[in-house]
Amino acid sequence: MTEFWAAVGDFLSGVWGLPLRILIIVVVAVLLRLILQLVINRVVARIVNGVKKKQSVDDTQALLASPLSAVRTVQRTRTLGSVLNNVVTTVIVIIAVLLVVTEIAPNITGAFSLITAAIGAGLGFGAQNIVKDVLNGLSMVAEDQLGVGDVVDLGPATGVVESVGIRTTQIRDVNGTVWFVRNGEILRVGNMSLGWSRVIIDLAVPYDADVAGVEERMLGTATEMAKATKWRPLIIEKPELWGIESISGDAVVIRLVVKTKPGTKDDVARELRGRLKGSLDEMGIKLPTLNSVVLSGFEGAESVRGARPPRTAPNPVVTTEDPKPPRGGKR
Repeated sequence: MTEFWAAVGDFLSGVWGLPLRILIIVVVAVLLRLILQLVINRVVARIVNGVKKKQSVDDTQALLASPLSAVRTVQRTRTLGSVLNNVVTTVIVIIAVLLVVTEIAPNITGAFSLITAAIGAGLGFGAQNIVKDVLNGLSMVAEDQLGVGDVVDLGPATGVVESVGIRTTQIRDVNGTVWFVRNGEILRVGNMSLGWSRVIIDLAVPYDADVAGVEERMLGTATEMAKATKWRPLIIEKPELWGIESISGDAVVIRLVVKTKPGTKDDVARELRGRLKGSLDEMGIKLPTLNSVVLSGFEGAESVRGARPPRTAPNPVVTTEDPKPPRGGKR
């Protein structure tokens, strides 16, 4: 056995040894990448199938009717799988290239430090942007800030996340344009697919209209829609009438809000606007002609919780009584 390995060593160090060693490195790198990619894909598929089986559905799209945690588990798992595949491919390619270069020029490893020091100053600023993109992309996925299929606002682009890579995130907007946003340039992530969404309708009615009657009709129309078979699964809470939002010389703006499941806000809003128009037509109310209506309060932080925020009890105040003064003394 010793003689066999000695013969193999002599052959690898011979004339054909260098091409053969390079071929072995390339084959091992390809096989390692395929094995790791297969393992990652198997784990991702097992987690996704486990969630589907637990929710008793066969299609991922049917998970929209399931609890939010199930949807987020599927999206986050697929996103992490995509990122891990990219990381594995990049690392294996870099290691394989270094090994091949070392086989071709064995003494080049000692010169790597000199080469790195020489070009480090020139490429430092560019390299730090690449490192920033990679680290920011990994942190966004690890913290579940976004996932494939989420509707997000990243600042440079707004749309549906189609892919989360090591350096860039692909966003497809409503026009079908695919935007490639560098992960390092993403300063804030607005995710519209987490938890719930809110439909906000500001309706301007004539100043001399019966505001109380209009409010009652608006709330009744929204409540009737929430009870309909088609829209009941999409509306998660009773509609709320927040009341008068702003007043001008021509109109009174009344705000109506409906809390919906994520991804369904626009459909609910369109249907509700159509029903409100029909209700106002039945009441004989003609909406005023306004060049522009400046709304106040839409961006107010106090309106985030809704018209009926949770009530909390005040913190108890603990007082310490002064000790009794000695006899004949003063406080």
